[in-house]
Amino acid sequence: MPRKSPRSRRRPGPASRLPKSRRSRPTPGRARKAAATRPGRHAPKGARATRATRTTGRKSSPGRRRSRFASPAPERVAAILTLLEGLYPEAMTALRFESALQLLIATILSAQCTDERVNGVTPALFTRYPDARSLAAAKREELEAMIHPTGFFRNKAKAILSCCADIVSKHGGQVPDTLESLTALHGVGRKTANVVLGNAFGIPGLVVDTHVSRLSRRLALTDQTDPVKIELALMEVIPRERWTRFSHWLILHGRRICVARKPRCSICPLAVHCPRTGVTSSQ
Repeated sequence: MPRKSPRSRRRPGPASRLPKSRRSRPTPGRARKAAATRPGRHAPKGARATRATRTTGRKSSPGRRRSRFASPAPERVAAILTLLEGLYPEAMTALRFESALQLLIATILSAQCTDERVNGVTPALFTRYPDARSLAAAKREELEAMIHPTGFFRNKAKAILSCCADIVSKHGGQVPDTLESLTALHGVGRKTANVVLGNAFGIPGLVVDTHVSRLSRRLALTDQTDPVKIELALMEVIPRERWTRFSHWLILHGRRICVARKPRCSICPLAVHCPRTGVTSSQ
């Protein structure tokens, strides 16, 4: 039988009868709140930062507000329009067409492609398929082969077939002349619809492509980045009768002078009226 250690054989002594002092315990959370509100002290470890501190790293200020975009002055807009009209008096679409259907198909093909290349494809295409019914009934493989040089030929062929099928079934083979009807067609967005309205039907339409989007912000005509919001903002500051020509003016100016990288601000006639918003380097 194992022997017990001397310590284990000790008998417990009498318990002390002196009253123990009760340590006061703070109310949960009170000490943390007091430390957080104490002047000159950091927030306790684990305390949550305010929303402004978490998102921006700065303390929120009651009087601080986000700066709002100021609408361009009508006088400045009028001066810009006058200069653009003088620079590009004969501005028009570079796509060649003889009907609203041809312009619609050419505009679909122009996505991510130059107008010159589209113009090289469309003559043979429209000779082979002269109307919406023949295009809707075209074999997809044959259509893809004809539009192959424009790029993204599979998606474009699908859009053309679906669009022409809608034109035949819903509009009797005739291209509609309203924005709502055009955008209801498969593969047709607001940009394509405005191209057709302004150039085939003579109905004003603002075309927002990459050039119009870039120049409208550089000229501080809007601070929007979404194409639809840019279109709606420009509709408020550009006279309706100039919507179509204004789009052509900005497209030409964006290709020749106000290019994406290092715009030629030193020779730009609009420089005196342009705040060059977002421009970091120029030539």
